[in-house]
This record gives sequence, C-alpha cells and structure tokens, in this order.
Amino acid sequence: MSVTFTIVSIGTVSSNPFWKEPPGVRTAHATTTLVQDGARRILIDPSLPEIVLASRLFERTGLQPDAITDVFCTTLRPTHRRAIAAFPKARWLASGAELDDYRGHLQAMHESSHRQGGEVDQAIHVDIEILQRFQPAPDKLTDVVDLFPLPGPSEGHAGLLVAGATRTVIVAGDAALTIDHVLAGQVWSGCQDVEAAMQSLTEILEIADLIVCGHDNYMISPGR
Repeated sequence: MSVTFTIVSIGTVSSNPFWKEPPGVRTAHATTTLVQDGARRILIDPSLPEIVLASRLFERTGLQPDAITDVFCTTLRPTHRRAIAAFPKARWLASGAELDDYRGHLQAMHESSHRQGGEVDQAIHVDIEILQRFQPAPDKLTDVVDLFPLPGPSEGHAGLLVAGATRTVIVAGDAALTIDHVLAGQVWSGCQDVEAAMQSLTEILEIADLIVCGHDNYMISPGR
C-alpha cells in the first residue's frame, strides 16, 4: 500500500486579511492531516477540541484515536496541539529545534511569572508537563515521510515531506498559512522571522506538487 494523506479537519485563521476582516472574528484552528504509510499513522497538528477531533477523525478515516501511532506538531503553539491529550498511546513528536525553542520560551515565562502564582503559573506548569511527553522527530519518520525544517513562523518550525509515487506533498504548517497567502507570495504576519519564513515558502513552492496549508485546505503548488 502506498503512502496516503487525508485532511481530517480544514483549519481557519482568526481573521483573514484578504477578506478585509477585523481581528478576532473567529476561533483559529490549524489544519489536521493524517499521513498513513503501512502500519504508521501520523496525525499532524491535532487542533480541534478533543471530542470534536476524535469524531472528525472517525468520520474522515474510520479510525479511533488509539489507532494513531504518532502525533507530529509543526509548531508547539497551543493552537496546533489543542487535542494532544486524546492520543496517549501515540508518540508525540516535534522538531528538536522547536522543542528547544519552546522549552526556552516556557522557562522565560516561568521565571518572569513565578512570583504571581495562581492561574498564570499553573498554566505554565501544564505546558511544561505536556512538553516533557514530546520527543524530537527523527529526520525520517518512515521511508517516504521526512522531517522538513521550515523556520520562520518559529525558529524550529517544521513540516513533513511525503514522497508519493507520483507526487510530493508538503504538510507545511504555518509556513504556508492559507491558500490566499501562498498565491499572494505572503507569509503569516505573526512570524518570528519574516525573512526566514519567505525563504521557507520559496522552498515549498520549488519542491511540492501539493501543499497542505497550516490553516486552510490543500492546494496544487503554483510552481507546478
């Protein structure tokens, strides 16, 4: 059986600048994708609430959460891992650079807020506990699924490159935010490093036949 990918849930942005929307008109959630290669079932960016995502996973793939072998997060921003606890039997993966970057971020927040206590400090401890479950993703998750560093949205942001028999798919996360952004050659306004993000988007366009956007559907690469 050849490698396949399925969009489990199409994401959205909180406001779309191409639609001339004001900020915060909806709750943002990332696109969730399932990549299957033999016995490996890799769920990318579990972003909807747990109950909703479990239902959507069954609707789109016929699978229950326990069938997922790996969960990969393109970034550790909370929006991209909202339903991570629904997959306790899976390996939780992110790029090593993203793990290091987010660990430093949490440590800085902890040091600046530990005197405040209360909900803010507790939220940081919850995130630290979640982070401890994650492992650095290997360069190759399977023979045809590779880790694909795409810095810019965050320092360690990474997608997955799926090398199918007839097409190359890049699950791009926030490096290709929406179809409108890709067609306009623009990157997410909240990128940590805009120049690096532009370089990542350029690389996606050069390599991918199909692009799975971070907060939108998949698309044929404009470079094809």
